[in-house]
Amino acid sequence: MTASTDHPASSRLLSAAAALALGAGLLPAAGAQAQEGWRFQITPYAWAPSLSGNIRPRPALPTASFDRPFSDILENLDGAFFLSGTARYDRFVVFGDFTWSAVSEQDRIALPFAPFGFDVHGQVRQLSATLAAGYSVVDTPDVTLDLMGGARLWYLDASVNIQAAGLAAKQSDTWLDPVVAARARWQFAPDWSVIGYADFGGFGAGSQLTWQAVGTLNYRVTDHVFVSAGYRHMGLDYDRGGMRLDIDMSGPLAGVTYRF
Repeated sequence: MTASTDHPASSRLLSAAAALALGAGLLPAAGAQAQEGWRFQITPYAWAPSLSGNIRPRPALPTASFDRPFSDILENLDGAFFLSGTARYDRFVVFGDFTWSAVSEQDRIALPFAPFGFDVHGQVRQLSATLAAGYSVVDTPDVTLDLMGGARLWYLDASVNIQAAGLAAKQSDTWLDPVVAARARWQFAPDWSVIGYADFGGFGAGSQLTWQAVGTLNYRVTDHVFVSAGYRHMGLDYDRGGMRLDIDMSGPLAGVTYRF
């Protein structure tokens, strides 16, 4: 159904979902301790990005350009969940990251056979899951450097429905991106540290290119609880099956880490 998906509402939904979800990256952990055996940590986090770029949801539709602040994305948010976890043994490290979000929008459009318009409802849902493993090539009490490699699974589902006219359209896509990553930590005071994290991938296997860079300032509240705040920039270039996404996302982030 081109009558509804051609409307800017569908582009706004796709761009909102992309900002909340296509990032699927890990908020880096708050620090490291010299311990024996397995060490684990869990980090729920939030990210508030602005969004710019180009989106074409289906082959027959034009490409839409956009530049939106996070307040526009938040207005259409139905729900979101972000969680990452890390496991370490000696110098070996494994991490996983899960994200889910859903956005929807109600709008009114005019169709050729109904000049007074119909209410149109659109929804976009996304899910991503990342798994990577690596090795700490530098591991001292004050400085660590992890090198990792793995894969990131993406799922995106977009739908537009005009109930009164009996019209509906749906587009979904799933792809897998290989990724490589590096994470550096410097503990400059007993309770304070800074972390830099970067990854890139895609390589044409899933997306053409996906990359991100993150910097955080971290504070140790207790031996088991850390809080982090920082900034992230992410880029994505995806073009398969008629869906085109060329997106840049930037904004502050925050998280709480529990270590055990």
